[in-house]
Amino acid sequence: MLQGHQSWVFTNRPVILASATVGGPFEAQGKIAEDFDLLYGDIWLQQDSFEKAEKKMMEDACDTAIKKAGIQKGDINFFIAGDLMNQIISSSFSARTVGVPYLGIFGACSTSMEGLALAAQLVDSGAAKYAMAGTCSHNATAEKQFRYPTEYGSQKPPTAQWTVTGAGVAIVAASGAGPRVTAATVGRVVDMGITDPFNMGAAMAPAAVDTITAHFRDLQLPFDHYDLIATGDLGQIGHSIAKDLFAKHEIPISDERLTDCGLLIYNEDQQVIAGGSGCACCATVTYGHLIRRLRQGEWKRILVVATGALLSPLSFQQNETIPCIAHAVAIEQ
Repeated sequence: MLQGHQSWVFTNRPVILASATVGGPFEAQGKIAEDFDLLYGDIWLQQDSFEKAEKKMMEDACDTAIKKAGIQKGDINFFIAGDLMNQIISSSFSARTVGVPYLGIFGACSTSMEGLALAAQLVDSGAAKYAMAGTCSHNATAEKQFRYPTEYGSQKPPTAQWTVTGAGVAIVAASGAGPRVTAATVGRVVDMGITDPFNMGAAMAPAAVDTITAHFRDLQLPFDHYDLIATGDLGQIGHSIAKDLFAKHEIPISDERLTDCGLLIYNEDQQVIAGGSGCACCATVTYGHLIRRLRQGEWKRILVVATGALLSPLSFQQNETIPCIAHAVAIEQ
């Protein structure tokens, strides 16, 4: 049901029946390593290309989530997925393996919550009994496509972030045990004129603040309604800017309730510069770390706001600015 200008309220409260996360060796050294279902010891995953390794992580996450849900692949009505690669090949090739009806989406690093919102809408409306949402990223594939191949050894500025190698998948169902998806706010494209592809946090922070503000306005909620608000991958720079914007606009969201997935996934001594990023950043933190804490009763309500920079190598080469977006999903125990 539409509420306000850009938010959905899910009256039937679809359940996250199961979720699964896969990570690489660098993620195995991070803060939330114990919250991954599967961790690989090398970034190749015994594949002959990094792109194939990324695809395998998505396939592994899908298989693990389906097993945890106690259902069969054929029970999935729709698989909603996207990634950072050109023509979202990691997701589309994974869908070929999964073999269920597939909806490919692109929201850059906001894809995880875009997919979860759409999956919840399908289930809530009765258009699906089971909908699976997922995304993935790989540090080496993202570096190759958007920046420089890792073999080049280029020096990065202090605003740069580290693309997470991993995949995260959630299965949304009409009934069952698990956290409930209660609402979602679809973001607007916000472009503040930033052109530096090594400063994603600054580019995306205004979009995150815009969507969070719209969520509370549309649903008419008090600003202390959620135990935790987790942005997707703003990193240190974007997280700081978001806090400054909340203060500037007199939006009383306390620092204790506001966190960022890009700050949660890695340890401080891993030299990730400004924090984590990539489609798998918000997906693995949410579908592993945050969902587990919800199930354990540490929180009752969280709002996850995945952020995405909608640039491409082509737009950067044409000196375009970076349009950004953020999608928010409310998850409650």
